[in-house]
Amino acid sequence: MDQGFFLLFATVSVITALLLVLARNPVHSALGLMACFLQISAIFVLLGAPLLAVIQIFVYVGAIMVLFLFVIMMIDVREAVLQRFLPGGNLPALVLVVLLGIEMLVLVLWSNRFSVAEPVTKRGGDQLRELSTTLFADYLLPFEAASVILLAALVGAIVLARKESN
Repeated sequence: MDQGFFLLFATVSVITALLLVLARNPVHSALGLMACFLQISAIFVLLGAPLLAVIQIFVYVGAIMVLFLFVIMMIDVREAVLQRFLPGGNLPALVLVVLLGIEMLVLVLWSNRFSVAEPVTKRGGDQLRELSTTLFADYLLPFEAASVILLAALVGAIVLARKESN
């Protein structure tokens, strides 16, 4: 049963990643990225790591996607839709993506690792307590420095994207 769910989530993740790359509209690309992040979070749940799944949703789906949507709102979407990333070069890229997808499908179907995979042992509630103690006791300074750097990057992006008013 877990193998079926894993294959379902992995397939939907690959499809949404393709939507992310192939979509002409930046908003559709952002929605594809969000759907891909949610599928990866579901895979973390299947692996028995609910903390990583919640972090995936909070950090990537919540924070990073809001940042991407702010950037999309600051650019002129109508002008960006008209411009293509690789004009005329989509066919070789599409052929490469199809070949890599077929290779991945063949490797997954021929692999016998799914049948011998052992279930993950669960340790209980102490894992979250250990992680939070380590994060906020031993690594408090790097954690806060990363938050200040991200804040400075956000302010810099807003300043660069702002149109000059004369």
